[in-house]
Amino acid sequence: MKKIFLILLSFAVFTACERKISTFSVTSGSANFSKYVCLGNSLCAGYADGALYHNGQVYSIPNLVAGQLQMAGSGNFVQPLVTSEFGVAFTGSGTKLKLGYSTDCRGVTSLGPIADIGAEEPLGPVGYDVNNFAVPGAKSFHLLAPHYGDPQGLMTYPPTANPYFYRFAKTAASSVLGDALTASPTFFLLWIGDNDVLSYALSGGTSDTITSPSFFQLVMGDILQQLTAASAKGVIATIPDVTAIPYFNTIPYNGLVLTQSEADSVNMAMTLYQLPYHYTAGANPFLVTDTTATNLFKVRQMKPGELVLLSIPQDSLKCVGMGIISRLTERPYPIPKKYFLSLSDISKIQATTTAYNQIISGLATNFKLGVVDMNTKLKELQSGIVWDGISLNTTFVTGGVFSLDGIHLNPRGCALTANFIIDAINNTYKSTIPYVNVTNYPGVIFP
Repeated sequence: MKKIFLILLSFAVFTACERKISTFSVTSGSANFSKYVCLGNSLCAGYADGALYHNGQVYSIPNLVAGQLQMAGSGNFVQPLVTSEFGVAFTGSGTKLKLGYSTDCRGVTSLGPIADIGAEEPLGPVGYDVNNFAVPGAKSFHLLAPHYGDPQGLMTYPPTANPYFYRFAKTAASSVLGDALTASPTFFLLWIGDNDVLSYALSGGTSDTITSPSFFQLVMGDILQQLTAASAKGVIATIPDVTAIPYFNTIPYNGLVLTQSEADSVNMAMTLYQLPYHYTAGANPFLVTDTTATNLFKVRQMKPGELVLLSIPQDSLKCVGMGIISRLTERPYPIPKKYFLSLSDISKIQATTTAYNQIISGLATNFKLGVVDMNTKLKELQSGIVWDGISLNTTFVTGGVFSLDGIHLNPRGCALTANFIIDAINNTYKSTIPYVNVTNYPGVIFP
């Protein structure tokens, strides 16, 4: 009897401690995901590492979101896939980058982004209908522009069409929005407007113009009016402050590092050329072009808060004397304006970004859409976050989020951003779409 009692007691303990597996129910809430489309620019197109290539598109933000939405009734999400892992071949296309070793002008070998050369896909129509209408290089108003994928417009100077849209435009007269509407979307992701300020920033404020907030509001209102006319629902993303991305924050304004001997030599040159700047051993501000400067050479020192672009020629900085005194002419050799953003440039960009985001939030309220606050998320990433046990931040190469061009996201960054979008969908439409598993996606691949 005692043995039987012990056996029964052991069974009772075992059953009492047995873990019950609860099932997670994926629901669409008040949204209809049956026909999901995305409209945007390179951030949604899968552009990464300086090019639009196959694997980057596979990891694109809207494609990762689509994989989760399919659990709640969404259909196939078709992208205009590039067949090559090296990009699309046309004049002005980006050069694919990879992490590798290179030797600089001083003979120092180091690890960094280098060209990843291979056979690119010839430019031409893909020949099928798509769900991802994101077009690298597109500004907000380009989504409304007819003939934006017209091959004739690719041959004008400057071009009036976009080669990436040409790849999947239905007709020569198509607009991006018009083609998206022919897909009869029931749900959409709209993330557009970055290039309205980014193009200006990438030139150091020397070319292109920033789209005015008033025009941006008209354009975005028109886009959303048409997208929601047939009762489609969706989410819209705010515009990140582009000055916070690695492209503008990797090279410090005071990256001119001198020995005491070099500082003494530079100070002699400053005296010779009657420039009121003094240099010391260690970190010093770069010398930059400034047309408003009163000195003969129209130069000044960079100010704290000003930003050097990642596009600056590194060998010119290291070996030719750009940013201080030319080793060839022994005269001041300032950084040209196209390679840095002044405080006034930054202020203009940030003020416009704030205005855009106020407009986006207001339109989201008016059209009863979800908002993905990408601007706030980028600020959080600057300080660093931990997701699924992984530390992530915006540091170039090692931060785990940005690709090697310093502008676009790597696969892990895309997965993280997809989860931000899923949060907005779930919060707005009371759906229960599960997260993408961020740990399944790589960051920058090291050799």
